[in-house]
Amino acid sequence: MKTTLLLLPLFAAASLSAEEPFDTKKLSKIFNGKNLQGWHGNNPHTTDRAKEGNYKSLKAQQAEFLEHWKVEDGALVNDGHGPYATTNREYGDIEFTVDYKTVPKADSGIYLRGTPQVQIWDHTNEDAFKHGADKGSGGLWNNNAGNPGKDPLALADKPFGEWNQFHIRQLGARTWVWLNGKLVVDNAIMDHYWDRDVPLPARGPIHLQTHGGEISWKNIAVREIDGAEANKILRGSDEGFTSIFNGKDLTGWAGPLENYEVVDGAIACKEGKGGTLYHEDVLSDFIVRLEFKVPENGNNGLAIRYPGKGNAAYDAMCELQVLDNTGSKYATLDPRQYHGGAYGIAAAHVGYQRPVGEWNYQEVTVVGSTVKVELNGTVILDQDLSEIDPATFMAGKEHPGLGLTEGHFGFAGHNDPVQFRNIAIKKLK
Repeated sequence: MKTTLLLLPLFAAASLSAEEPFDTKKLSKIFNGKNLQGWHGNNPHTTDRAKEGNYKSLKAQQAEFLEHWKVEDGALVNDGHGPYATTNREYGDIEFTVDYKTVPKADSGIYLRGTPQVQIWDHTNEDAFKHGADKGSGGLWNNNAGNPGKDPLALADKPFGEWNQFHIRQLGARTWVWLNGKLVVDNAIMDHYWDRDVPLPARGPIHLQTHGGEISWKNIAVREIDGAEANKILRGSDEGFTSIFNGKDLTGWAGPLENYEVVDGAIACKEGKGGTLYHEDVLSDFIVRLEFKVPENGNNGLAIRYPGKGNAAYDAMCELQVLDNTGSKYATLDPRQYHGGAYGIAAAHVGYQRPVGEWNYQEVTVVGSTVKVELNGTVILDQDLSEIDPATFMAGKEHPGLGLTEGHFGFAGHNDPVQFRNIAIKKLK
């Protein structure tokens, strides 16, 4: 999928306080301080991610893992060699804490969801200044050049011989890092090092990297964050946004009002009914943030720049799919029909929805002919629709509304009781 970078602020999640503490009592230890239970050796650069001629099987790495890793005085100690210490379990949205201590000229890091990395530097090593070591540890060093998070916001490393402490929060691809109590990465999207064209995986293991210098780790603990809490954090403050739904009735909305109802503070399409319900405001460039919940096999859509009549999939700028991607009815759809895609025009990345029946948080940014969809902290679509050849549209159908520069925002119901709540708009022009 060809993507286009939007040069706009990232509104999807609030900036958290630099001093916001973690409640470490809620975290569960994943290293027992006694042995390697729950861990194995895996350098992903030489296993599933190996370049040609560099492959080393996972099984072959286990003896090497035991040779270079040991438990000493309650800490997990590596001599600077061997495969990375890797959790047996995979994790999605988490809070994570770990203490580490290393030596001069060391270069290490923490892989999240199997992906590099939260960087650990010797910030005094002048030979590594060209790589940014002088800026300190904690940055998402493998992010693309110029992307937020690549360089830490502050130098927070302690002197050699002292223990440093990371607190990390990851929701979708969005990452926060505190080092020794200082916020060094604030709500930055972590790029997918292994494949720059797709988002960070939804789940993956934690790796503690080895990189040529002795490093010790202790107090390693994790708390998995559920969808409701993640949605709240990702949304943050609605400052600058205007609510367009009062949670009680359909005041301010138009279209087939009789086909929709308000259920427990959410707009719901009535089962067996449909049509495009749209808000009365006319919008040009805007950001909309909302929560949605789909039932099994649920199908709906977000009408973007809808003209007030016609089929939102064709007569609006586009219809962004809202769909139960796991539904049995939808096993063989065109990729441009799955959730988040611009229907029939551009496909979104899949695998980032919460389970059926749970609330998802989504934010859509529309600027000119470009649409960006961020779902649960992960950007699943970022596309200039004008760059797509109309000859490639699904089923060869024309989309006469694609060039619209203004219109209404709404919901394109398709007979299923899909629900929407906490709907707010920020006008960009």
